[in-house]
Amino acid sequence: MLKELYPGFNFKTFLAELVATLIFVLVGLGSTLSWSGAMPTVLQIGFTFGLGIGTMVQTMGHISGAHINPAVTVALLVGARISLVQTFYYVIAQMLGAVLGAALLYEFAPPEVIGGFGVNQPSNNTSSGQALAVEIILTMQLVLCIFATTDNRRTDNIGSPAISIGLSVVLGHLLGIYYTGCSMNPARSFGPALITGNFNYHWIFWAGPITGAIFACLIYDYVFVPHSISPSERLEILRGNIMQENEKEERRKQSVGLNSLYSQSNNREKM
Repeated sequence: MLKELYPGFNFKTFLAELVATLIFVLVGLGSTLSWSGAMPTVLQIGFTFGLGIGTMVQTMGHISGAHINPAVTVALLVGARISLVQTFYYVIAQMLGAVLGAALLYEFAPPEVIGGFGVNQPSNNTSSGQALAVEIILTMQLVLCIFATTDNRRTDNIGSPAISIGLSVVLGHLLGIYYTGCSMNPARSFGPALITGNFNYHWIFWAGPITGAIFACLIYDYVFVPHSISPSERLEILRGNIMQENEKEERRKQSVGLNSLYSQSNNREKM
C-alpha cells in the first residue's frame, strides 16, 4: 500500500533506520547519566557512542546502509547515491528513532541521575560561532571516513568499515565533548532536546553537522576521488529510477551467489 502511494518507499529499510537510531541514541545518552559514585568520563561517553555506531553499522548496514544520521543521509543525497524519496523517509525514521530512544531512557532512568540528559549545548565559554565550527569540522571528518570506507571503487584492503566509522565517532567525541557535547548528528541532538524541552542553541546541531557533511561529500567526490556521473544519471538517481535497478541487480547477484554455494555443497555431498 505504501509503495503504491509513495514509489521508492521501503518499509524494511525505514524500520532498520528507526531501530538503529533508537538503539544508538538510547545507549549513547545512557552513558551520560550521572550515577552516584560513577560519574561519566569522556572516554566512557566517546566509546559508548562509537561502539553504538559501529555495532549498528555492522548490524543494519546490509539492510539500509545504516546512515543513523540525517547529516550522512543529506551528504549521500548531494553525492547522488540515494533518491529524494529515500532521503525523506530515512530522515523521518532517524528522527522518530532518536525520540523513541531518548523517551525510553528518560522513562526508565531514575530522576536523580538524568542531569542534563546529554543535551548538546556550547560549554566552557564556547561561543555559538566556535560551536558551529567545531561541529562542521568533526562531522566533516566523520563523513569523509564514511565515504572512504564504503567506496566500492577501492581495491586496497580497507578493513572493517564498521570499526573505522565507530572510531571516527570516538575521535570526534574526544575533542567535541569539551566544546558542544559533540553531536555530529542532528537526530542524536533532537531526541533529548525534545524530551527535555531544551532547544537552546539547537540550530547549531543542525546547521553544523549538515554543513560539514556536505563539505565532506564535495571534497571527496570532486577533489580526492572524482565521482564521474552525468547530469542525466544524477537526475535519475534522485528520482529513484537507477537506484531501483541497482537494487534489483544486487538481489540477482545475491541469488546467483546463494545458488552457487548451494550447488557447490550438493556437489561435495555427492563426491
